[in-house]
Amino acid sequence: MADEHDNFSEEELLQQESHESHDSTESESEELFEHFFIKVDKGQELLRIDKYLLNFRQNSTRNKISQTCRAGNVVVNGAPVKQNYRVKPGDEISVLLTKPPRQNLIIPQDIPINIVYEDDDVVVVDKEAGMVVHPGHGNYDGTLINALAFHFEKNGQKSDLDRVGLVHRIDKDTSGLLVVAKNEYALSYLAKQFFDRETKRLYWAFAWGNIEEEAGTIRGNIGRHLKNRMQMAVFEDESLGKHAVTHYKVIERLRYITWVECRLETGRTHQIRAHFKHIGHTLFNDERYEGNQILKGVNMPKYKQFIKNVFEILPRQALHAHTIGFVHPTTKKEMYFESPMPKDMDEAIKKWRKYLES
Repeated sequence: MADEHDNFSEEELLQQESHESHDSTESESEELFEHFFIKVDKGQELLRIDKYLLNFRQNSTRNKISQTCRAGNVVVNGAPVKQNYRVKPGDEISVLLTKPPRQNLIIPQDIPINIVYEDDDVVVVDKEAGMVVHPGHGNYDGTLINALAFHFEKNGQKSDLDRVGLVHRIDKDTSGLLVVAKNEYALSYLAKQFFDRETKRLYWAFAWGNIEEEAGTIRGNIGRHLKNRMQMAVFEDESLGKHAVTHYKVIERLRYITWVECRLETGRTHQIRAHFKHIGHTLFNDERYEGNQILKGVNMPKYKQFIKNVFEILPRQALHAHTIGFVHPTTKKEMYFESPMPKDMDEAIKKWRKYLES
């Protein structure tokens, strides 16, 4: 659905229309799967749909398509079908299919990770800032997926993460929660929830400036910046970028920065970062978007030194994936998880409060 381009990690643009890079922040479903439509030819003979779809996705397998059907992601003439459905001339088929993996060897590596929940279908991880999620250009190991591969191997579990796994992503320098599927069915089932925007996720961010409204909504198409290809930009022209909506509310005001809670209606690359820059409230210490400069405050040596000290405490964009909620693939029960404020953001906000009291 939903930040890592800073060193060309897997988070670069994975969206269908652009494969220029590997960095996404609010990460998302549509970067990890594709939605396509087929109108069956008039001369088509009756054929099982799992066989029929292989003609359109040669890099897939019948098992993958079968699990996609089981998850309800293959719809014919408006209704989900099973894998033994026989395709007829004139059928209109809609498919939500996870994309094939990148051709990277996943090497198990003993890297500490914080697993907050795990069962046979899913793993929920509270990721620290600085860790890339998946191997990609410039980051072929040392990632969360390498760590999970080691975890599965150590516990005698089958590791199939170069074929399944990620339903969404968060950027390298964004901390917080993400869910990883452990089998093909779980991947398809969760992918549909992200695609349909049915997951429940909240982010915490510190933004430069005093945001006047207590709550609001930022709307604006997001696409690759026309001049700085490392940034995403907001476009008023609806022919550019993709529709994006961010809802926010203020949690705390600290004169020169504002702590906000964000809910994503869409999940575009760098959505929160680009949207808040667009409204004049770049995220605190977001180097990619020039938030690592003093954008608000007073021109005094004491204040400048204070900001320098806070930058050292929080050496990354102030963005944290605070919650995640989804329906479990097998039990169909609602699952909900919360991640506390990470240490660096917590120390930074305490320092702000103390500064304002002095």
